[in-house]
Amino acid sequence: MAKRIAIIGGGNLGAAIADGLIASEFSRPVELTITRRNLATLSRFAERGCTVITDNKKAVKDCEIIILAVKPYNYAEVIREIKPLLNPKKHLLVSVITGVWISDLQKAVGKPLAIVRAMPNTAIAIQESMTCLSHEGANATQLSYIQQLFGVLGKSVMVDEKLMDAATILGACGTAYAMRYIRANIQGGIEIGFDAATASLIAAQTVKGAAELLLQKGTHPEQEIDKVTTPKGCTIAGLNEMEHQGFSSSLIRGLVASYNKIKRD
Repeated sequence: MAKRIAIIGGGNLGAAIADGLIASEFSRPVELTITRRNLATLSRFAERGCTVITDNKKAVKDCEIIILAVKPYNYAEVIREIKPLLNPKKHLLVSVITGVWISDLQKAVGKPLAIVRAMPNTAIAIQESMTCLSHEGANATQLSYIQQLFGVLGKSVMVDEKLMDAATILGACGTAYAMRYIRANIQGGIEIGFDAATASLIAAQTVKGAAELLLQKGTHPEQEIDKVTTPKGCTIAGLNEMEHQGFSSSLIRGLVASYNKIKRD
């Protein structure tokens, strides 16, 4: 039986989740309720048949899966508003709020409610997110449902919550790191003769293809590198020059710097 889903906070992330659920046919529009103060930004969902309202309490009352997609500084106020209606026998709370831990949510809710914390990335807008999940109190049926939900929005993996900061760096900040690599590829492509549009197409599709090789074949990156590094060839010459300039070490240092920053803050 399909479950009714309420997305509390129809901003960029909340709207992207709704778009993905509808596009994948995981949910019918009539099964989705989206809340936001400014309903004008959600008109496309209303036109498709979703319930679009400002009333968070009504959304919780009418639905079983509650996805919190509000700003971190707003979550406590929103939970205070809806917690009288939260029912441990009916509701599953899913938080996509950056930096808010399950223990914070439990304290705010004040009752033994099953809670899932999800960390997607911006590719959720095109159903290609890498989403890390952790939970407290959810049963096997609830977890299976949530993994299916985020599975239609990309790929998901269950991790210990203590790794959520690391997941933010590797899976969310990682999008920016990958984009910076692609940008550099485009700049190099222009220098060796391509126009910007063609260089962008070649760089982006090449990275997409490389990623799909690993995802579909389950191979290690070095195995795929070995296939294109012939003796005395141009690929190994380029790779070695990049390594001489600190390519791998700078990436690792960048990841660690981002992780140290999020831990300090």
